[in-house]
Amino acid sequence: SQQPRSKKRSRKHQRFMERRALLEQKGLLSPRRQLGSQVPPDGPAKVVPRSRKVPRPKQALSLAPSTSPDGIARHRSALPSQGDGGGGTSTGAHASPPPLHPCKYVAIDCEMVGTGPRGRLSELARCTVVSYEGDVIYDKYVQPELPIVDYRTRWSGITKQHMKNAIPFRAAQAEILKILKDKIVVGHAIHNDFQALKYFHPKDRTRDTSRIPLLNQKAGLPVRVSASLKSLAKHLLQKKIQIGCKGHSSVEDAQTTMELYRLVEVQWETELARSLPPRPPSPPADPSTDSDQYMDDQYWPVDLIGGSL
Repeated sequence: SQQPRSKKRSRKHQRFMERRALLEQKGLLSPRRQLGSQVPPDGPAKVVPRSRKVPRPKQALSLAPSTSPDGIARHRSALPSQGDGGGGTSTGAHASPPPLHPCKYVAIDCEMVGTGPRGRLSELARCTVVSYEGDVIYDKYVQPELPIVDYRTRWSGITKQHMKNAIPFRAAQAEILKILKDKIVVGHAIHNDFQALKYFHPKDRTRDTSRIPLLNQKAGLPVRVSASLKSLAKHLLQKKIQIGCKGHSSVEDAQTTMELYRLVEVQWETELARSLPPRPPSPPADPSTDSDQYMDDQYWPVDLIGGSL
């Protein structure tokens, strides 16, 4: 008569031991003291009455990184500057959220020389494009289509020596436009750069740091004034640029422009999203117009091909 009862107890005890082992494994129950171990000075531990239903431990919820403007702003400020080579590491307990498509952002700066009557016509002589992190993507000297009358070395930094290894304008234009295609392009008084490139970039993909009121506010300058790049760099980055008589460096200017944009990127992009109309979806990709081919001679008017090499 006692055999069934003994079996019932052993099965129940077995289930209890399995639940207890699970709770000990999860850290919700202290390990059971082994037989033969010493009893603590304050006496044996009190036995906690068992309940029939053992509550399952709640799984920890994995919270996604913050995508709020404040969270993104903290991430942007934590990104390495152009001078540290991108080797910085985060010491925080939680990883920063990933950057918002940094490969879509580039900054550009062009240096011009004078051609035409009395050198009053500005033509491209050097162009630099840098990435979101400030790395140089493109930096070449460009031979203008007309003879150079004024090198404007004091401002452009261009000399006759630089033109020995310069590439023709049409070749440089093709290379640069391939880089700028489908990118958000940052620049200071960027309309001058596009004019030198003989190019128009979509307005909703253009960011002109000379026309961002938030930068003027942070620098303590009048909002409606078009502040110079040198002035903004001094007030906001504590950085001296465009000094001396050797002219400007397009690399330094492009990197500085990107640094300034990143200071106000989140807030400025939020304001632009409210003011600019939504961009229509891009048409389906056509292999015949791939970015590696669209700048070939067959796509250029005949009158432009005649002036290229």
